[in-house]
Amino acid sequence: MEMITRSYPNNWVTDSIMYKRGVGGGSSGVTHLLTEEKQGTFHYTIGPYSEPVLHINPGDRVVVETLDAFEGKITSESDVPSEILAMPWLNPQCGPIMVEGAVKGDVLAVHIEAMAPRGPQPRGTCCMIKEFGGLTGTYYTATLNEPLPEKVRKINLDEEHVYWSDRITLPYKPHIGTLSCSPEIDSINSLTPDNHGGNMDLPDMGPGTVTYLPVRAPGGRLFIGDAHACQGDGEVCGVAVEYPTTTTITVDLIKGWQIEWPRLEADDFIMTIGSSRPLEDATRIAYRELVRWMAAEYGYDQWDAYMMLSQCGKVRLGNFVDPKYTIGAAVPKKYL
Repeated sequence: MEMITRSYPNNWVTDSIMYKRGVGGGSSGVTHLLTEEKQGTFHYTIGPYSEPVLHINPGDRVVVETLDAFEGKITSESDVPSEILAMPWLNPQCGPIMVEGAVKGDVLAVHIEAMAPRGPQPRGTCCMIKEFGGLTGTYYTATLNEPLPEKVRKINLDEEHVYWSDRITLPYKPHIGTLSCSPEIDSINSLTPDNHGGNMDLPDMGPGTVTYLPVRAPGGRLFIGDAHACQGDGEVCGVAVEYPTTTTITVDLIKGWQIEWPRLEADDFIMTIGSSRPLEDATRIAYRELVRWMAAEYGYDQWDAYMMLSQCGKVRLGNFVDPKYTIGAAVPKKYL
């Protein structure tokens, strides 16, 4: 496997929670390769019952070959998604990756170092799928209107740009759409986000950030997949620029840090992530968790944090198209 050489703004990580509190010191130890061949069977549920594919120590690096959300089945703009795809067999996940020493009440820290596109051009796929998306009737938002038309766009991209059309070139801003540990007892489909993580589709969850996931099953059981070359807030048509990647992560373990929902750290902000329906409840979860984090670890009175976030808090819309919607609530580090 070709190793990643492209650099991302990762130098701040030596000041991160992962680096300061991780068992592995936040630095990369042994490098493991999780290729398509080694993965073998990709997973469409996230839970405690699937066979582990890899065992690592805290601080190890994993280079993962991810598939696109359609497992590469959409190959042409003449394809009709509903004739090719079988719900809910979408969003294939790599893993589970077992982390030595991880037990319930701990946290896995996942530093996304780099994401490189792989495979022949056009590498990216966007499409409209029958009864899926933010501006059409769906199973959960039932209407008598006819479904919107199904359309496919195949897209060339590289590590600088996404070539949407002859007129429009978008920046390459990759992120991981689905990242999670296993729930304690449930097995949840890979399209649904919740407090384990899952299909959050949060555009901030890209190279140069660290995601913190609550451990609820032995080994943590880390799953990763659903890479996006770029995505707008909300993923409004239901599909980003989906593409296969070689993604490099470092995974560390923080002992005894009991968090209820996923958290994210970047060089200049911290973020808490909530997923629910309706959208305002996802926002409430995210902001509640942020208030509690600031009070527990940054010296804030709970009510002062609550009032201050009303003045400077920032919200990021992950998706509002999946079975549950995702919101990230953030505060700049300069206020901490």
